[in-house]
Amino acid sequence: MRAGDLLRQLDQRLLPPLTRAVARLGDRSGRSGVLTWAAVLSAAAVLGTAVWAADDAPVGDRTVGEVTRVGVADGDSVPGYLRSAAADLAALSPTAPATGDGTYALVVLDAYLPPQRLTAVLGDVSVSTVFGRVPLPGRQTEIVRIPALRVPDDVVAGMAQVAARKDGEAADYRARAAGVRGDGAADRELRERYATDADVASAEAAAYRTGCACVYAAVVRAAPEVLRGVASRPDVRAVDPAPEVYRLDRTVFNPPLPEQHDVVRPPADTGPGPEPTPLPSAGSTPSTPSTPRPPVPMGESSEPAPLVTIPSPESPSAEPTEAAPPSVTTSPDATGAGLLPPSPS
Repeated sequence: MRAGDLLRQLDQRLLPPLTRAVARLGDRSGRSGVLTWAAVLSAAAVLGTAVWAADDAPVGDRTVGEVTRVGVADGDSVPGYLRSAAADLAALSPTAPATGDGTYALVVLDAYLPPQRLTAVLGDVSVSTVFGRVPLPGRQTEIVRIPALRVPDDVVAGMAQVAARKDGEAADYRARAAGVRGDGAADRELRERYATDADVASAEAAAYRTGCACVYAAVVRAAPEVLRGVASRPDVRAVDPAPEVYRLDRTVFNPPLPEQHDVVRPPADTGPGPEPTPLPSAGSTPSTPSTPRPPVPMGESSEPAPLVTIPSPESPSAEPTEAAPPSVTTSPDATGAGLLPPSPS
């Protein structure tokens, strides 16, 4: 009941009896006493209603503006992170969190896995998201975050969406390469750069279309004892529990890559040909190529390329996963990791 409705009910119940009492009392002292009590009762009613309305007011979201980060950051020790995650998992209280829905955790894999292999690792826990990239040798490849409530079906569907987008990027890069007409050294370098970018995008599209071994981490939610069981499974490098996480759209997950073994380092692109460049916006005019770009903080993963979120499948139980604020990107410690073929399920 709103405060205004309560005040109207108080007026309807209190004022008529008080009016009749005043009419019956003819002497000044009687009228004065009744009016005094009426004033006291009215003031008390208004004060009580104000206190009730203040207590009943909705409390704002105290987490607005807060971002929780789970995983590694540029310059972190990977062995130190793995030890810390193991210690946190061992110390996780059986009652955490207080809700009964389980504890969010970042599952870090020790190798890139195809969608079908995820069933043995994550099949009995609630999965929200998987992280993937195509491990091309010496290349910065894009990190994708695929909402996956059903493993492996949603992962396969998400990879198909990425493949279609990559085909479009490859075609756009080739069109831009064809649009560079000059014969100078700068023009030749720009054409070669666009052609290289097109080749990388095409390779990513082909890999995702075939359900590549590209998944290296996942966000799950389960009871502490179940998370400890997941940590002991083959292909699992670490399970980093995050009992402080209640909203995925306010959380940035930064899983280390399987090939990162010592320190999380800035990106390096050592593949043949010019370093891949960001896809120019539509309508922009090609210009002379710039020097190799420095690391650009973007995405929400400890990865060498932008992170892109695939739209989540339609499901009433899907968790909201909005893009989180940018974080520092990193690249593999080693650059010799090749594209891994899909393993049999």
